[in-house]
Order: sequence, then structure tokens, then C-alpha cells
Amino acid sequence: MNKKSFYFDDYNHYSKNQLNNKSRLNISEDRIYLLFFVFFCLISIFAVKIFATSLKETNFKNTQNYYASSFKPLRSDITDRTGEILAKNINVYNAAIKPNLIKNKKNFILKLQLLYPEIEIQNIKENLKKNKYFYLKKNINEKERAKLWSLGEKGLLFETIQTRIYPHKNLFSHVIGQTDTDNTGISGIEKSFNKQLQSIDEPVTMTLDTNIQFLIREELIKFQKVFNSIGSASILMDINSGEILSMISLPDFDINKRETIDNVKYINRATKGVYELGSVFKTFTLAGALNEGIVETNTEFKNLPKKITCAGRPIGEYDDKIPSDLTAEQILVRSGNIGSVRIGQKIGATKMRNFLQNIGVLNKIEFDIEEVGEPVPFRWGKCKLATASFGHGITTTLLQLAKGYSIISNGGFNIKPTLIKREIKNNKKDRILNKEISEKINPILRKIVSTKEGTANFANISGYEVGGKTGTAQKSINGVYSKNKINTFVAVFPTSKPKYILSVLIDDPKPSNDYIYHYKDGSGWKYKGTPYNTAGWTSVEIAGKIIEKIGPILAINKIDFYDNHVVKKSN
Repeated sequence: MNKKSFYFDDYNHYSKNQLNNKSRLNISEDRIYLLFFVFFCLISIFAVKIFATSLKETNFKNTQNYYASSFKPLRSDITDRTGEILAKNINVYNAAIKPNLIKNKKNFILKLQLLYPEIEIQNIKENLKKNKYFYLKKNINEKERAKLWSLGEKGLLFETIQTRIYPHKNLFSHVIGQTDTDNTGISGIEKSFNKQLQSIDEPVTMTLDTNIQFLIREELIKFQKVFNSIGSASILMDINSGEILSMISLPDFDINKRETIDNVKYINRATKGVYELGSVFKTFTLAGALNEGIVETNTEFKNLPKKITCAGRPIGEYDDKIPSDLTAEQILVRSGNIGSVRIGQKIGATKMRNFLQNIGVLNKIEFDIEEVGEPVPFRWGKCKLATASFGHGITTTLLQLAKGYSIISNGGFNIKPTLIKREIKNNKKDRILNKEISEKINPILRKIVSTKEGTANFANISGYEVGGKTGTAQKSINGVYSKNKINTFVAVFPTSKPKYILSVLIDDPKPSNDYIYHYKDGSGWKYKGTPYNTAGWTSVEIAGKIIEKIGPILAINKIDFYDNHVVKKSN
């Protein structure tokens, strides 16, 4: 009865064996899991160590395509009004050597010599012996990097950095400015708009036109050689909006190479230079008198002497043939000094000063770059009024001169010169002069260019209706007037409906014996040599050549040119 059945005994035996086997199996699996875990930990520790070591030793990005998809510029682009790149951040590389990773140093030196025959190999040899890592080449481009990469040396490492490049080199040097090694603006637009350039992805768009800038600069360079001047400058500005299409100062410099910005040689003569500009102020004198209702263009001034004195100092006419009886209009056309003094005396010192301040000539101008000059202050008095009336003893910048002429010629509307393209929130304009001033002054400016009595015939370019005023002034050096001159011409065109103002300044021009002038009176007459180093023979000629070059570009870029001059097909 107590005897177990055969089946039960067999089953019991089987169960015991199975349990024993299963126990052994569990022990084996635990060992495998343990070994795998240990192995995984070792691998992980090893990987982390390698990664940490690589970071510690190099801190370099030495993979070929590291920035191919992750590049984000530290600084936004600067473009011209058409989208042309003027300033941009790009990747460059510093090539460094870690001597302990180079197995065959002699072979490495040989390969370097073959790749760069001009390289100073002795310094490299000495640095290799020191067994400390050093830079082989800095700021190399991708092509140069690829050449070095082809050497296949593990000890040759590459650091990826960003640098600022200026594709047009000298062309915009004075207005764009520069950045330092930390990508921070230190001059020009780079400095004034530094925060914006560092914080946005969109480019900063300037009002400048690259094509126009190039053409004007070429003419300035050519004539700087013709007249052997020490410098020159020009501004082309929209007379109604204040947008500057071109601003140039010579000498200029390659922004990509220059390291210092405090060389007086490279002063921005368009904005920073403060000058006595001479007879271009006579337009302001007449405009001020017209605005006050003191004179009219046909007001006669009789028995004007050829010379007067003020505080014992003589004031004379530059032209002894100028008539003694002149109207206010003729005084400006003939550029009479004494006549301008008489007009100024009618205005008075207070009203004259207020007028010049109102059009932005006397006070430091607010502008998009910091490199702006401040007119020299002075006390207004009898003699100061007299000399200021014809542009002597009073200073301003070329930029302020352009602004003043714009206001006088655009219907009396105040403008703010700008280098930055901005959205116009409203079309409301602030009129600060009587509208009639422009209607009276612009035809006179046209006569200065188009008639024999005027002083600017060389700027009478057919088809552009150019008007303007010349200015010749002696340079003051250490408070003493010298024989050196500042020659200026301000052109307004077209005078019937002014759109542009072009101001040209040339610093210390000399007469040219070889330059051939072509008269614009239809006679085809030519004249060789410069009889006088005055504005009519220098800055006027330059302005005329500039307008010939840029006139077609300005015309085709304007919608109203098509509307007014192109024959349209009828429906």
C-alpha cells in the first residue's frame, strides 16, 4: 500500500534531474550577464577616456566637414541696396602641429618643403624638437587646408574659426569700417550697428550702389593722378530721401589687410574732414535772403567795388572783369565776393546764423557712422558775417554741404542723410524753407553750368540738366592761409525736377600741363593744360565725367524715366 507506483517513481526521478540541470544553467547565465556587464563598463570607460583625452589635447575641430551643416555666422552680412555682399563672415582655419603625433619628423619636414618651398623650415624644426604644439599657419582658406590635409599626418590639426571678409576690398572702406579679432565692430557701419549685426540673421542693407560706387571711385582715382592732389571725396545722394548712393574718400585702404584705423592719411574726407569750402556758401547766402524776403533774384546792387576792407583786412574779387552793377542772381552766377557780402549784410548776422543752422550746416550732424567732423565754432560779428557770406572763415563737412543744398533744391524739405536702407513709415515731410526758394535757386544753379558767365561749364553734360556751384578756398594750415586749395563743386540734377545731388571735393590739386579739356558749348573746342588750380578747372571737370558715367544707371533705375521718356504702346 505504501509502495509508490512505477510512474510516480519515474516522474520523481526525472524532476530531480531537471531541477539540478536548471540550477546549473541559471548559474551559467548569471556568469555570462556579469561578464557582459563588466565588458560594457570597460568599453564605456575607455570611450569616455578617449573622448576626454582628445578634447584635452587638441580642442580642435579636425574633421573635414565639421561646419558643413552647422555653420552659423557670428555676425550678419552687410549688403548694398541690390543685395550685393559687402561684408561677410566665413570659416578659416588655423593649422597646428602636435609633434608627439608625428612618427617621422624628417619625412614630414620634407613634405612641407615640397608643398611650400618658401616656408621658413628652421623655425619648424626647432618647434618640433621642443615637442610642444605650435601653429604652422593661421587664417588659411579651405583650399589651403585641403593641401595640408593631403599630407596625411595625424599630428597636423585644424582649428575652425570665423573671420570677416570684405569682397570689394577698398571700395567701401571708409563707410563699412572694420571689426577686431573678436568680431566686434571698431569703425564705420561695423561699429555703429555692432549690436544689430551680432543679434540678427538678416543682413544690414545699405543705400549704397556697388556699380555706381565703383564708377565714381575710378574717376576720382584718375583725376587724383591728373591733378596730383593729396586726396579727394564725393557724395551722391537722393535729394528727396537723403539716401546716399555713393560715398568715397581717397586715399582708401583694403579693409581685409589694414590693422590700424588712426592714420590721419585715411581720414574720411566726406564726413570727418572739416573745411572752408569757399564760394559754394554763396548759394546759402542768397537762399537765406530770399527766404527772409529781404531780396529778390532781380534785386540790383550798383557800384560794387572790386575791393573792400574789414578790420584792416582786404576782401576782393577773384575776377577783376566782374561788372560793378549786378542783380542778386548775377552775383551768384558770376560768383561775386563783394556782392555776396552786400547780400549777407542785408540779412544780418543773427538771421544768417539761424538760417545756416536750420539747414544743418553749422552743427555736428547725426549720422550712421561715428566718423563725423564738427564745424569750428566762432563768434558772429561784422567781419565774420562778411567772410561767411562768400564762404571764408566758416567751416563744414562735405556731407553737411550736400544736405544744405538738398534742402534748398528739393522744395525746402528737411532730410536726414543716411547710409542704411529703412522702411518709410509715412511720407510726411518737414518743410523748413519756403517752396519758392527752390523754384528761384535751381534755375540760377543751372545758369552757372549752362552759360558762359557761369563758372561750371565743364559739368554741362547733355541730357542731364545739371546745375551747381563751384567753391575754391585756401587751406588754413596752423591758423595761416596757404597757397594750397580745397576745390569743391556741388551738382544738382535735373534742375527742373531735382533728384540727385553730387558733391565733389579735391584736396590740394595742382595744375596739369597735359590734361585736355573739351568744351561743352557745342563748338568741339579743346584746351590743353590747366591754367588755374581752381574748382572750375578741377572739381567741375571731375563731376562732369562722373555724371557722364553714372547718368544712364540712375535713369534706368527710375520708374519715372520710363513713364516720362519711353513711348508706350496704346491698347
